[in-house]
Amino acid sequence: MRTFSLLKDLPVYDENSAEVLGRVADLCITSDGKVNALIMKGKGLFERDRVVPIQSISAIGDDGVMVTDKQMLERLDNEADSPTYFLHTHHGLFRKPLMSSEGQKLGLLEDVYFTEEVGTIIGYEVTDGFFADIIEGKKVVKTDKPLKVGENVIVVDV
Repeated sequence: MRTFSLLKDLPVYDENSAEVLGRVADLCITSDGKVNALIMKGKGLFERDRVVPIQSISAIGDDGVMVTDKQMLERLDNEADSPTYFLHTHHGLFRKPLMSSEGQKLGLLEDVYFTEEVGTIIGYEVTDGFFADIIEGKKVVKTDKPLKVGENVIVVDV
């Protein structure tokens, strides 16, 4: 189980050439509650952001992400078959209010817990603000059901 905050800014390596391809910048989340890819910042000034499909990742370690075939990396501007959401970039889900399907505000989305092997999201870390986090700590909302993303809020079955 991983959180995105542990992956952010990790280098992405090509397993075959040991070349650094870039750094992890964001997550792609499908509407059915799966992490289907990582977004990688290019390493050069003119390198574009790339999509690293979860199938191309052979390992996620504490110090880097290993990619089996760099030919599987895609340009970010490709259209996906299903709606894709991002955690931080492109009007992402970060700090959006998370509501239960019963109408209870759970907090603001802070992080995502997922299994790196298949990319299934198993929980969402939420915050009620800086002082509440110090006093009570951050909460983890565990669910295996997909989230529903609206313009102003995210709804999840708990």
